[in-house]
Amino acid sequence: MTRFDAPVLTPGSPEEAVQAFGDGAGVTLIAGGTIAMPEIVHGRMKPQKVVLLRRSGLDKVSREGGKVTIGAAVPISELEQGDEPLATAAQNVADGEIRAQATVGGNLCAGPGRDTPRGDLQAPLLVLGAQVRSAGAGGERTESLEEFLAGDYRRRLVLDVSYSPADATGYAAFWRPHTHHYTILAIAAARANGELRVAATGVAPHAVRLSGVEQSGNAADALQGIEPPDDALASGWYRTQILPRLVEQALSSL
Repeated sequence: MTRFDAPVLTPGSPEEAVQAFGDGAGVTLIAGGTIAMPEIVHGRMKPQKVVLLRRSGLDKVSREGGKVTIGAAVPISELEQGDEPLATAAQNVADGEIRAQATVGGNLCAGPGRDTPRGDLQAPLLVLGAQVRSAGAGGERTESLEEFLAGDYRRRLVLDVSYSPADATGYAAFWRPHTHHYTILAIAAARANGELRVAATGVAPHAVRLSGVEQSGNAADALQGIEPPDDALASGWYRTQILPRLVEQALSSL
């Protein structure tokens, strides 16, 4: 049995969650626990204060005025029948048990794993132009997902993420067959109001937009400014070989 020597707080509302989180110093957030609990069990993470989010009221999805808002504690499984390309990405996160437990906020804030990429929902949300509402040092703020990922997002409490569905979308991914279905590389594309947005998972510590492809609409420009890493699933060189092909597949679906 896992023992917490740190205090454990269970907020019952978003406001209580914000108060419990404070400025994020020394706080370990647990919603689904699919990332944090293995780290704690194996002694790689030693929390100073634990905040459990399952009863925080951050598990709602709403649609209003053409905008979709997803609470941070919504299970990934709830996205599987939603808007593309988010739905397809959600359908291929790990396995059904993990998807029912893991949360949108946890996936959004997941840095790279020790041996594999994580954060499968980041690229789809990037191309949907998602906005992230979070709390922490300096108070509550809303910013683009790109700005959020470029900052010290592990010191922020995600409250929700919102976006407007795109006019057309595409998604292509390359997986390693496994019980938990690891994503080696994935491409999300979307077109909204005449703008093309393309993003990749598995080529950097978090998902990034492929600006070369967005400007030219050509999959051959996918490698501009990209240096994929080596990990347990594939080498960086291998990723450079399949990246343009996946981009072409995603674009062909638009």
